[in-house]
Amino acid sequence: MNRLRFLLTLLTAWTLPPLVHAADEYKLTDDSLRQEGVPQGEVTKHTWSTSKNFPGTTREYWVYVPKQYDASKPACVMVFQDGGSYVRTNGEFRTTVVFDNLIHKKEMPVTIGIFINPGEFPAAEAGAKGRSNRSFEYDSLGDTYAKFVLEEILPEVGKSYNLAQTAEGRAIGGISSGGICAFTVAWERPSAFSKVLSHVGSFTNIRGGHVYHALIRKTERKPIRIFLQDGSGDLDNAHGNWPLANQEMAAALKYAKYDYQFVFGDGGHNGKHGGVLMPDALRWLWRDAAR
Repeated sequence: MNRLRFLLTLLTAWTLPPLVHAADEYKLTDDSLRQEGVPQGEVTKHTWSTSKNFPGTTREYWVYVPKQYDASKPACVMVFQDGGSYVRTNGEFRTTVVFDNLIHKKEMPVTIGIFINPGEFPAAEAGAKGRSNRSFEYDSLGDTYAKFVLEEILPEVGKSYNLAQTAEGRAIGGISSGGICAFTVAWERPSAFSKVLSHVGSFTNIRGGHVYHALIRKTERKPIRIFLQDGSGDLDNAHGNWPLANQEMAAALKYAKYDYQFVFGDGGHNGKHGGVLMPDALRWLWRDAAR
């Protein structure tokens, strides 16, 4: 009996402690919900399959045009990677609903939203799945994705709408790999994009993005405004630790005297916290833009 008790004691001692999960208890505010009397913009869906920067790929993208759009005046532009996630009106971000509410209250300028999905290589044979080009497009450093947006998507949308041509009138955002992609576009083309929104950005070593915090410290400050969001429950894997990487980014931006905000919560690798922050992030990013 004593031997049995001893074995039971050892088994109890070896039992792993319960996993502690991120709270992720974030609740959307009224700015992310449909409000009576607020004009709703129009969203149209498109396909792009003739890319010169990512040949062979095809992708969907959506264009949001606010009710207040006036073709005689250039509208501000905000581009989102993983556009399907951001354009949904019942998802974590509900971006077009937030746009409607903030534009109506004149808390952000009249802004056309462009929501771009990553490219995909079509399946080689019937019944097979296509191959995503997301990591190559989003996680790679350099100016290829910036050229894709500036040389392909913006001119195409510009055929139908009067888009701002200045960096001050353009912003870009994304989540995870789309977040580092947004930063890369502005970093490579600060004369074209002046505002960045990154949700749980992958500033880790997927394709070399972990170098950014060092580059920021050693490069002359660029005219970019950056809003970063991450949480203590974010990823930790072979590519790196997302919470630490985002804190390193924030520390580097502070050191280099950038115009930045960093909001750190307890969430995981998702858009729950970022979605709740979306209205305040947009107000902050566009705070000095003409209404």
